[in-house]
Amino acid sequence: MAEQHQELERRECMKLSSEAFAQSHHFIVFIFVLSVFVNLLMLTGPLFMMQIYDRVLGSGSVETLTALFVLVLGLYLVMWLIDYSRGRLLARLGSRVTERLDRRVFDGLIRGRSTQNMRSDQLGDLETVQSVFAAPLLLALCDIPWTPFFFIAIFLLHPVLGWLALAGAGTLVFITILTQLFSHRHSRASSLETSKSTAFAQSSIAAFPIILTQGMLHRVRERWIKLRRRSNDNKMGSSDVTGFFSSFSKSFRLFLQSAMLAAGAYLVLRGEMTGGAIIAGSILLGRGLQPLEQVLTGWPRLQNGWRSWRSLARLVGLRLSKHENKLKIVTPSARLTVNGVAVVPPKSEAPVLKQVTFDLKSGDVLGVIGASGSGKSSLARVMVGLWSPAVGEVKLSGALIGQYDDNQLGDLIGYLPQDVILLPGTIADNIARMDAQPDDFDVQKAAQRAGVHDLIKSLPEGYNTVLEDAGSNLSGGQRQRIALARAFYGNPLIYVLDEPNSALDSDGVNALNSAIHDIARSGGIVVLMTHRPTAITHCTKLLILRDGQMVAYGPKDEVLKKHINRSKAAGTVGAEVSA
Repeated sequence: MAEQHQELERRECMKLSSEAFAQSHHFIVFIFVLSVFVNLLMLTGPLFMMQIYDRVLGSGSVETLTALFVLVLGLYLVMWLIDYSRGRLLARLGSRVTERLDRRVFDGLIRGRSTQNMRSDQLGDLETVQSVFAAPLLLALCDIPWTPFFFIAIFLLHPVLGWLALAGAGTLVFITILTQLFSHRHSRASSLETSKSTAFAQSSIAAFPIILTQGMLHRVRERWIKLRRRSNDNKMGSSDVTGFFSSFSKSFRLFLQSAMLAAGAYLVLRGEMTGGAIIAGSILLGRGLQPLEQVLTGWPRLQNGWRSWRSLARLVGLRLSKHENKLKIVTPSARLTVNGVAVVPPKSEAPVLKQVTFDLKSGDVLGVIGASGSGKSSLARVMVGLWSPAVGEVKLSGALIGQYDDNQLGDLIGYLPQDVILLPGTIADNIARMDAQPDDFDVQKAAQRAGVHDLIKSLPEGYNTVLEDAGSNLSGGQRQRIALARAFYGNPLIYVLDEPNSALDSDGVNALNSAIHDIARSGGIVVLMTHRPTAITHCTKLLILRDGQMVAYGPKDEVLKKHINRSKAAGTVGAEVSA
């Protein structure tokens, strides 16, 4: 099972890489070409030193020294421009790659939230990946393939120096492997604990009214601090391991350069090398080992980048594979069919709905009533396509709801969830479902239907009023009316309203009932999830749920007449139905 999971993850990473780097191959080729020139120009220093020690000092020619110095200055200027260009190209490649993923990642995050199966910090994975491209680490990885080239140059100076350099490089590679082996467990645990502490902090901030009014602040704070300490302990463990090997590698590299100088001096004393070759060999060694040391130093960043890349691959692959290749249904009609639907919520094994079946046509208004926990909200989520049924099917205009293009489905359905959420922006933005160029007439028409037009006009900025903290500057009833107007915007065919009158006053309830009457008369379909009797005034059909199962379904008058006495015995819902 673990092998299958790893193989699936590998395929997802390869697929994501193929898509992200599509049409960017010329960037990679150009960076490779620039790396060739940068590493060739790295020979400038060693060759210059050999000429100085072996020719200039021997001949005493100032003209030769001047000519060589001017040549070296020009070569280093060229190397600077090429190396700068290479770094900028890498940074732009990272930006280009992440921009190609922006839409899919954001969609995956939103969809993943509906299944409650996502990390709270996954949006930062894009930034983490992009930061890797902008860091010197990738430049070092581009230079590592040229390390053997510098070692060959050292061998040409003298085989003893070459073998010494090769042994040093092998030691650094061994250190890199040890770093990975010893820091991997701490690094992974730190990432997991950081996600937990971040998620706990975000949930706590959202629940601040309860925390402050119920004397929970000190207990919640201490629990968060424990999570933070676990994360920090693992982070320090990883940092200690990486720091130990990183410091050792730096000291070892400096020692290796000194060893090269000592070996070179010994060879000069024996007459097997010139003095210039000593300095050249030391420079070549430093240049050959520098990328290895940079990779070792930047290894934690590379690990974080790879984890983020795998996370994005899973997010895009698993979330969006179910939402690709959707079709636009031509001329859909107002017809909603729910056939034998059973629902198992995400991260749960027990069904909350069992064998729910009904059929609605143009002009129908269905009231779904039941006690809290009876499955009303779960049914709403299934009807709007937020959850997929475990068994059965939901059809809109004869087509499975999962076959619809997401944007078209959103235009066909007006949904008011039980928990009202408004987005950062103006009131008009929220009513128009964040349309960049909304139709002002449609916005005001939706607001009038929800009975909130006069209220909005009374605000100093009217429809351009910016909602603070997702509408915290408005009352609960005002937020619910704006959310109701959002559901009405664009004249959808189907309206699924979950407890639409829970925060409405009498004027709001009257406006809601009037809107439901107008929708039904114009041929739309309305489904109301409610436990309030005033909401079923204009219902033509009723569906009674109890413990996720249908108790009754049919025309309103027949259901009330046949089941009202039985419902009374059931408790609160029965009393509301009888009212």
